[in-house]
Amino acid sequence: MPAATERPTGRSEGRPDGHGWHDPDTGDAPSREDPGPETPAPEAPAPELRHLEPQIRGRFAPSPTGPLHFGSLVAAVGSFADAKARGGEWLLRMEDLDRPREVPGAGDHILRTLDAFGLHWDGAVLYQSRRRDAYAEALACLDRAGLTYPCGCTRREIALAGRAGPEGPVYPGTCRNGLPSRREPCSIRLRVDTAVRGFSDGIQGPQRQDLATDVGDFVLRRADGIHAYQLAVVVDDGEQGITDVVRGADLLLSTPRQILLQQHLGLPQPAYAHLPLALDSSGRKLSKSLAALPVQTADPVPALLHAWRFLGQREPPEPPEGARAFWDWALARWDPDRVPGTVAMTAPTCGQDRTRAGGGRSLPDSTVITS
Repeated sequence: MPAATERPTGRSEGRPDGHGWHDPDTGDAPSREDPGPETPAPEAPAPELRHLEPQIRGRFAPSPTGPLHFGSLVAAVGSFADAKARGGEWLLRMEDLDRPREVPGAGDHILRTLDAFGLHWDGAVLYQSRRRDAYAEALACLDRAGLTYPCGCTRREIALAGRAGPEGPVYPGTCRNGLPSRREPCSIRLRVDTAVRGFSDGIQGPQRQDLATDVGDFVLRRADGIHAYQLAVVVDDGEQGITDVVRGADLLLSTPRQILLQQHLGLPQPAYAHLPLALDSSGRKLSKSLAALPVQTADPVPALLHAWRFLGQREPPEPPEGARAFWDWALARWDPDRVPGTVAMTAPTCGQDRTRAGGGRSLPDSTVITS
């Protein structure tokens, strides 16, 4: 397992302004020590890997709300294969900002599971719970640019007053021009004016969204003081120099919001590719289903093969003997063009028991992949 030392955050070749966000008014980055150029560790040649491309950097970002299930394994396998097959790095980020939802011990369990499956990450694990100051700085930057405002609306009020959007009620702008009388500020929202954003997804194809119509002014800091996912993921992708985001299609509609924030903060836009979601036989996302059983670390190859097949990849002629042998075979044959261009598919049945041995109780909800 990788050492738990922090990866230095310096300036990377091809990014003269570094990885961090920049003030849109001054162009300045927040003051911090610059350790100098980041020198990537030399890698042995891998002639069996195709399409070697320098400076590719992908990532996997689970939330520690339970053990890894098949749906999260698909996201891990797809992002790992896409980065490593091109000679790149694969970073690991623990999205543990929402501490009330965190299951004790789940983060360490996820790390052990990834290691058992041969999904070895580069550098130190980044924990969002340790980066609140970075998110606060980014929020202050947006505030100085006049892009944010306080909001005192409750969810119920928004549900009653907002029109229906693709992901729920669209914020009606109640507090946009100032808090109504006797209303206390709760959350912080980003002003979304005439913002249409599009991008070409590596799997799902061309995407376009009118944020003002479909989303409205969205939350950057919640009423409980926790910085919102949309802000945190953008700041972290910029800080880590992520070039390629490969994740589940449940986040496809979040991408235009993240692109808008990248532009406001002066951050580069990664390439995006959204993998099909794994559904149970009733059509529910696995993370919300009793079928979301933890993957088995004692014998990882069957689940790896199921995930590989789910992603449309060619299977080996014989089952590999262990995770290392699987990846030795698989990385040379990863073909992103074979990934189904659909947002969701039914997951295969892996033949695992659905109850705890001797207990008869359903297993708890497994890890929710949020980016």
